[in-house]
Amino acid sequence: MYSPEIIGEAVVNGLLSGGVYALVALGLTLVYGVLHIINFAHGALLTCALFAVWVLAAVLGVGPYLAILPLAALFFALGYALQRLVIGPASHGDDGNALLITLGLSIAIENALLAVFHSDTRALGGDAAFDVVEVGPMLVSTPRLIGFAGSVVVAALLWLLLSATDTGRAIRAVAKERLGANLVGIEVGHIYAVTFGIGCACLAVAACLMMPTFYVDPHVGNAFVVVAFTIVVLGGMGSVPGALLGGLFVGVVESLSGLVLGESLGQLGIFLIFIVVLLFRPKGLFGAAA
Repeated sequence: MYSPEIIGEAVVNGLLSGGVYALVALGLTLVYGVLHIINFAHGALLTCALFAVWVLAAVLGVGPYLAILPLAALFFALGYALQRLVIGPASHGDDGNALLITLGLSIAIENALLAVFHSDTRALGGDAAFDVVEVGPMLVSTPRLIGFAGSVVVAALLWLLLSATDTGRAIRAVAKERLGANLVGIEVGHIYAVTFGIGCACLAVAACLMMPTFYVDPHVGNAFVVVAFTIVVLGGMGSVPGALLGGLFVGVVESLSGLVLGESLGQLGIFLIFIVVLLFRPKGLFGAAA
């Protein structure tokens, strides 16, 4: 049996990891909720963001936390351009075409990263990755604590954007009724591109928060996109609150599974949760269609 302190520490660290997982899933569920497509390039774009953080830190000496704002702006512009200039025009309004295009983008991005960075694994290193703070009897990873706080701030800002701005109201209108939004003068194509850009900006912030304790290679995004899909299905496709709560739940499940089964099998619990949700609650916790 494990002591209550060890179990409590595993739960806390799982919640901290889950906050960043939720941020990755947030972009995925936002794109689905508005564009009604599953973005298969999500993992590859996360890998791009992780490499961008590594290049800024290792080559230019810019720390990952200082890179949050410039990378978020850069990836927003990248996402906007991809949707506006590639995905939208090439799909011709067909969601099936959009799925294939994002899949093609994923393959192209991964191969481009392989050509530039090869298959080597890279990490920032340094002693900061091992910093901990004492919370009562528990030791909590400082970078994970910062990552969780950053995820909460981004989620709050996104909520404010969607609920209290004209752009947010336009996004919600397009998500609810695309034709009606178009009839009242909302430029649907622009809103689609803005939404895709916000999803990519969330990935950039998540990459900055993850990189101090993680590594990157050209295929690393695939593992995270599986976790993100699980979170989105658990919370309900298109549900922002579902993505947040689902991310926290999945983080705790992964941490406890790693404690019981070993770190290498930690994600086994996530896949079991994924299967159970599909069997018994396919609409997710918040009732959106999955």
